[in-house]
Amino acid sequence: MPAAAINYDEASAEVRAVFDDIKTSRNVPDVNNFWKYLARDPALLKRTWESVKEVMAPGALDPLTKEMIYLAVSVTNGCGYCIASHTAAARKAGMTDAMFGEVMAVTGMANETNRLANGYRVPIDKMFE
Repeated sequence: MPAAAINYDEASAEVRAVFDDIKTSRNVPDVNNFWKYLARDPALLKRTWESVKEVMAPGALDPLTKEMIYLAVSVTNGCGYCIASHTAAARKAGMTDAMFGEVMAVTGMANETNRLANGYRVPIDKMFE
């Protein structure tokens, strides 16, 4: 049986501080289940949130592009929770149905050709090195 989620009202002060930062940063009334489950280990919760916050912040890549990359990797890794979460985040950031379709097509094609290249043990061309 999986560990139980930690809700705000039963969280330690350390966990509540992270939850408060997530809620403020994302402008949401509550944190999602991912964070509630990580809260079983307050150090892991804090470390993961700090990393996600840093990596997903706007930079050379805009937030929509970052969410679509996260979605593609989540599909590749077969993480149903992350697929749902990052599809919603990408849609909130402006991903259209057409964009979603292209992300899925590229993700599927990349996975297929990666496996073919690995299976055939294709050597890397000199021009790509």
